[in-house]
Amino acid sequence: MLDFRNTNSLWGSVLVESLRRLGARHAVISPGSRSTPLTIAFARHREMEAIPVLDERSAAFFALGLARRHRRPVVLLCTSGTAGANYYPAVIEAQESGVPLLVITADRPPEMRECHSGQTIDQQKLYGSHVNYYHELAVPVASLPMLRYLRQTIAHAWERTQWPVSGPVHLNSPFRDPLPPIPDDTATALRKTLREDEFFAALQTAEQAKTPMPALDFSASRRGIIVVGPAEDGLSPGDVGIIAGLARDLGWPVLADGLSGLRGDAGHFPNLVIHYDAIVRRATAGRRLKPDVVLCLGGWPTSKPLRAWLKKCSPEVWLVTSRAQNLDALHLATRPVRGGLRAFASSAVVTGASPAAYVAAWSRAEQAAAGSLNRALARAHPNFEGTAAVKLAQHLPKLTPVFVANSMPVRDVEYFWPATNRGMRLFCNRGANGIDGTLSTALGVAHRNRPAVLLTGDLALLHDANGFLLGPKFRGSLTIVLINNGGGGIFEHLPVARFNPPFEEFFATPQQIDFRKLCAAHGVAHVRVRDWAHFTRLVSRLPKRGLRVLELRTDRKRDAALRKKIFAEAARAAEQAL
Repeated sequence: MLDFRNTNSLWGSVLVESLRRLGARHAVISPGSRSTPLTIAFARHREMEAIPVLDERSAAFFALGLARRHRRPVVLLCTSGTAGANYYPAVIEAQESGVPLLVITADRPPEMRECHSGQTIDQQKLYGSHVNYYHELAVPVASLPMLRYLRQTIAHAWERTQWPVSGPVHLNSPFRDPLPPIPDDTATALRKTLREDEFFAALQTAEQAKTPMPALDFSASRRGIIVVGPAEDGLSPGDVGIIAGLARDLGWPVLADGLSGLRGDAGHFPNLVIHYDAIVRRATAGRRLKPDVVLCLGGWPTSKPLRAWLKKCSPEVWLVTSRAQNLDALHLATRPVRGGLRAFASSAVVTGASPAAYVAAWSRAEQAAAGSLNRALARAHPNFEGTAAVKLAQHLPKLTPVFVANSMPVRDVEYFWPATNRGMRLFCNRGANGIDGTLSTALGVAHRNRPAVLLTGDLALLHDANGFLLGPKFRGSLTIVLINNGGGGIFEHLPVARFNPPFEEFFATPQQIDFRKLCAAHGVAHVRVRDWAHFTRLVSRLPKRGLRVLELRTDRKRDAALRKKIFAEAARAAEQAL
């Protein structure tokens, strides 16, 4: 696959072949001139899927979604100038949520910088501290020593996307003209001396030294709970089995975030608690259920009441993570256990029996809160937007990947997504918690995957409307469940909602967009949902390919008031059960 037509084409083909042998399979490419040698090298490689995406911000979030889906680094390539700056939000999200991306920004050579040459900015350390590693590659040279340097530098950069923690890596790659593969004999001499199998045999991906984790003594006899936070890239069946084994051995209640995925495998967890957000809102219930110790797997859930309650309880915390960052925003007496879930489970030694009265109290509170909430949903007005999460959990085909937008959709999943045995995998950009790139990331998750669903609000979808430009290159099926409540529903739950003006104009920011026409402009199917029976039919069988939008019109202010009422009733019911 090496291209000896000129120096740049050889350099580009060595870079791409190195990545392919290291395990890269996807490259998302933003159009541009300076990146021509690399674009052509990716495009001509038979074992790499090169996907062109016009809008750089959309491209970056699409790559983020692919990396989440495959749990493998994805290459992201752009030209020089401001193109790379448009990758910044996705790079930050990748860093904050531990998603491996290899970002390559093409650049002018050094002699064309700082002299007002076109499309040239300072790209040195463009992403600051938001990458695991940065390096500027040398200007291409057709010599074996320089190609060996390139090969090993690419191997190191690939390794740093995954070790010691997963995250983005930035390579700045300058090129001199000619950028296209115009034959010029500068590289032909190497055709006889560069033997590919021998040359690439030197590639090695250094693995993190695996030292056994010491045995961890865990006494189940204390009042303990297992808290499972968002699994931003989805839990594998093996991960679910490990958590189920820990829950069985300890006998503690398992509080499962809506994004954890455990709610879709409820049969493995006899002491599953999903209505904790309502249960801990009342002071009396909070005191009676106070834990001595918390085993937190992955990070804290979305629920603000749960976080506030844990902070007030101030328990001993064991936080199991494979990441190096400090993940305890609650600043508790936390012992981070590095190495990840599998290493922890193989080292934990459980002794004693869980206190039956404590476990039973959680069970009574959960049943009472669930009953209250289910009754409230049954009598809710016909288009209450929280019902969408319930219907998706109950009626989507088993194992459907579901990407959830931030702001109100992720909270409705936390509040209302019920326990089932349908095995859904849930995804969300919870690293920086922004609405940037929502559609593009969902498309990345769904690309060449089983039919998937995006649950989003109107503002999050509009913020990334350029993601629809990915449509012609998208291979898969994505159903977009659009909750159109005419603005930012999350702000209705904040104190600022009482101050109008300027609340409606500057915080809720309603947009006057006809989504039917927006979809038509991109050739995307659009369906206006009539009622929940209609919605259930639409999501029970997903299309095999293509994009479609299911639009539900809701009342933002009425739904905010109903949520508050529902939770107040559920909290009272749980408290009375104790």
